[in-house]
Amino acid sequence: MGQENKTQTWVSEFVLLGLSSDWETQVFLFLLVLTMYLVTLVGNVLILLLIRLDSRLHNPMYFFLSVLSFVDLCYANSIAPQMLAHLLSAQKSIPFYNCVLQLYTSLALGGSEFFLLGAMAYDRYVAVCHPLHYTVIMHGELCLGLAAGCLVAGFTNSLMETIITFRLPLCHNVINHFACETLAVLRLACVDVSFNKVMVAISGFLVIMLPCSLVLFSYGRIVITILHIHSTQGRSKAFGTCASHLTVVCMCFGATIFTYLGPRSTSSVEEEKMVALFYAVVAPMLNPLIYSLRNKEVMAALQKVLEKFRDKE
Repeated sequence: MGQENKTQTWVSEFVLLGLSSDWETQVFLFLLVLTMYLVTLVGNVLILLLIRLDSRLHNPMYFFLSVLSFVDLCYANSIAPQMLAHLLSAQKSIPFYNCVLQLYTSLALGGSEFFLLGAMAYDRYVAVCHPLHYTVIMHGELCLGLAAGCLVAGFTNSLMETIITFRLPLCHNVINHFACETLAVLRLACVDVSFNKVMVAISGFLVIMLPCSLVLFSYGRIVITILHIHSTQGRSKAFGTCASHLTVVCMCFGATIFTYLGPRSTSSVEEEKMVALFYAVVAPMLNPLIYSLRNKEVMAALQKVLEKFRDKE
């Protein structure tokens, strides 16, 4: 009991070990992460502006894309600025309540993104399998409801996981990670964390497997529909509307399933860091690139905006 009380009063801040203790490696990582962070900011803000300015992009598919870009912006800002500061700092500490807030926001935004990808898969299913009824089914109120539901589900799940994580008595305050992350914080506990691991597994099932199941169902129906299209041009067009979303789905779900549902080993801590880095910094950068470079409508909207600026000059 004495040890527990001492631990609870002692942990006023956490020390993050980060990705590397080598100075040259940290400088290299700083430049790399800074570049990706800036591309993330520019890419996602550009997506939001294009969808706002071009009336041709005012449809359910791009509404969900705009929400996804906003979530990516928020997620990147919850992790990257602190990571950049710590890469050039000898003192890699974070106050206790800042750590709680970071864990909560990153989990909430990450969970919301998975639910959004599920909603986007349903949108593509309706567009391909029920094209004549698309605008009737995917009306404005439904789109707003789905987006709000995704955010509420993500933030509610995160609140539960954050509370049960930080109620544990901690033995020390050194987190072997570059950010406050559930599994890394659980390793600091002085008590048995079997219950927490069960809750993380349940949380992972709800946040990852349920949207993933919706994605699999939607794309299963889409594939069946495409196979019944006789013309090559028709098949290509139907698949083209889903290609960008399917790429992002494989990238995001694959990385997170590996992190939270994959087998554990003695080297899994470093593997978790790499996957977490990919999801926190790389994925938010790639999402707007994938949706813009692989999407003719977005590229056309970008060209239109650039032409307007040239005409003003």
